Amino acid sequence: MTTMRAALFDRYGPPEVLYEGRLPVPVPPPGEVLVKVHATSVNGGELAGRAGRVRLVTGRRFPQRTGIDFTGEVVGVTPGVRGPAVGDRVWGALGQTLGSAAEYLAIRPDRIARAPRTVSLTEAASLLAGGATGLTALKAHAGLRPGERLLVRGAAGGVGSVAVQLGKALGAHVTAVAGPRLLDFVKELGADEAYSYTEYGPGDLGPFDVIMDTAGTDHRLWRRRLAPGGRMVAISFDLDHIPSSLGYLLASTVHGKGRVRFFNGNPRTALLRELTGYVESGALRPVVDTVRPLAELADAHRALESGGVRGKHVIQVAKETAA
Repeated sequence: MTTMRAALFDRYGPPEVLYEGRLPVPVPPPGEVLVKVHATSVNGGELAGRAGRVRLVTGRRFPQRTGIDFTGEVVGVTPGVRGPAVGDRVWGALGQTLGSAAEYLAIRPDRIARAPRTVSLTEAASLLAGGATGLTALKAHAGLRPGERLLVRGAAGGVGSVAVQLGKALGAHVTAVAGPRLLDFVKELGADEAYSYTEYGPGDLGPFDVIMDTAGTDHRLWRRRLAPGGRMVAISFDLDHIPSSLGYLLASTVHGKGRVRFFNGNPRTALLRELTGYVESGALRPVVDTVRPLAELADAHRALESGGVRGKHVIQVAKETAA
């Protein structure tokens, strides 16, 4: 049996529970393709999963895997697949499962698209999760229009740093909230204004037509900063107060003004193609904080948990071949 390297953990806990183990190379069923993974990124939801903070969802069967998004190359195509071909450079996401932090994965064609040609596969990995989430949040859920006032909370992180760029590409006036040492960084990404979360709270800013919240805390307070007709999109909830945070988000979808739209990204080919277009047009540029090998995934988790991130922590699984 042919095996591959993969990131695994045998119990919930701190980053140290992660290790590089071996699993059988997946055999894609009819209608799926086999992708050799080049890179993946570390996302906040993976930290919560590894720590066991959402174990009611992830369960108690081990070993468990990690990794949501990926860039790579198609190395196998099964009968019934239309579109992707062996040798294609692609990017995509697994949807509601985990496991892209590995050398190979089997996936349906409707979850991948051609990767941008203007950046490397390592650089592209820094834009995938944030770009897909940002596009869904700002266009599909918030309906952001040119000239509107957009606030991005957590603007220096993996999702926020891409949302700032997308907001500018969509013609908005972008206000960024980030750490005090990252204000110049978010301005370089295109933010018109940048404020430190240590000095400015919800009562000091606004009003805004659209608020994109990547932090997951104080939704009630930030919601009050919406202008009439304003929309708030949240991609995270407060993991220290899960019942009350989720309860408020659910209640806000049906009660009161300024409904908070909460969603979990699940990109398909059409969205990924649109994202590729934004990258190749120059509207989005890579936001890589660090690049580490698969064996150092625990260090990437530890770094993301410590805060102060500038973009994405990328895990390089394999060396990139010439396009």
